Amino acid sequence: MTLSNTAAAPTAPLAPEGRRSSADRADRAGASDSAQISDSGVTAAGLSTLDLLEAEAIHVIREVVAEFERPVLLFSGGKDSVVVLHLATKAFAPGRVPFPVLHVDTGHNFPEVIAFRDETVERLGIRLEVARVQDYIDDGRLQERADGTRNPLQTLPLLDAIAAGRHDAVFGGARRDEDKARAKERIISLRDEFGQWDPRNQRPELWSLYNGRHTPGQHVRAFPISNWTELDVWRYIEREGIALPPLYFAHERDVYARDGMWRPVGPFSPPRETETVERRTVRYRTVGDMSCTGAVESDAADLAAIVAEVAVSTLTERGATRADDRLSEAAMEDRKKDGYF
Repeated sequence: MTLSNTAAAPTAPLAPEGRRSSADRADRAGASDSAQISDSGVTAAGLSTLDLLEAEAIHVIREVVAEFERPVLLFSGGKDSVVVLHLATKAFAPGRVPFPVLHVDTGHNFPEVIAFRDETVERLGIRLEVARVQDYIDDGRLQERADGTRNPLQTLPLLDAIAAGRHDAVFGGARRDEDKARAKERIISLRDEFGQWDPRNQRPELWSLYNGRHTPGQHVRAFPISNWTELDVWRYIEREGIALPPLYFAHERDVYARDGMWRPVGPFSPPRETETVERRTVRYRTVGDMSCTGAVESDAADLAAIVAEVAVSTLTERGATRADDRLSEAAMEDRKKDGYF
C-alpha cells in the first residue's frame, strides 16, 4: 500500500458562517412559541432544522476528537464528505482541523473531483493520506472485476490504511436515508479487529451519549451527518455557500443509456457497440467511481435549483445513480459487513 501526504498553510473555514438560504429565512420567520420544532422547522429559540443538525454534527465531531487518539476523515471530494469537513472547520475554528483526511482512490475517479480534493486540502492545510486500489492490483493483492467497477475493491486498501495510520476513529459522510444498510448504523459504530461490522451488535445511543469503547485492534466509524437527508445536505450547502466539484451542477456531457442511467463516456466507462453516445445536459447526484456512477438529466445549474429539484425527487441519489448498489438487495450491507464505508 502506498500512502502519500500533502500539507499546506492553514486557512479559514470553507465558507463564512451566518449565510442563510431563502428556505432557512422562511424557517426563521415562521418560528412558533412552542418549545418543540414547529411545522416550519424552527424552535422557540429561533433555531432552524439546519441549525439543530449542524449542532448535533459538531457535537459528534468534538466528542470523537476528545475521546479518540488518532481520528481520520474519509474524504473523496464528494458533497457529503465536503460537508463533514466543513463542519469540522467550524468545530475547531479558528484553529485548524486536528486530524488528517483519507481517500481510498479507485483510480477510476472523475478528474474534476480529484482536482477539487487536492485544492481543498491544500487550501485548508490538512494532511491528505491516499490509499490506491491500483497499487493492490499491480502487486496482485487484488484483481480487476469482470464488470470493471472498482468500488468493492476499496475495502482492503481502506482497512490497511486504517491499520497503517493506527486510526481508532474514522469519520464518514454516510447518511441513514441513503440505503437500508446505512439506516442500521449508529452514529458511533463499532468495527471489530478485522474491520467488520455486525448490524446485530449495535450499541444504544440515548440522550446524545455515544459509547466509543473498543479494544486494541478495533475502531469505530463516526457518522456526524447520519440524521441528515439529501435535501438537508443541499440546503446546508446553499446556506453556507460551500464550494463543490462542478459535476454536481448541470452541464453538457457525452453520455449513453445503460440500466436506466446516463453513464459517462470515458476510459473507465466505454459504451458498448449497441449503445449510442448522446450529448445531454446532466448533473451528478453522487460522484463515485466513473465505472458505476450515472448522471441524471437536469437543468439545475445553481444551488437554489438543485434544492428545488431534490425536494421533489422520489429516489435517493444512490438508488438513482449507483449501478453497484443494484447488484442485489443486500449489496451495500454485504460490503459494509466486510469493512466497506
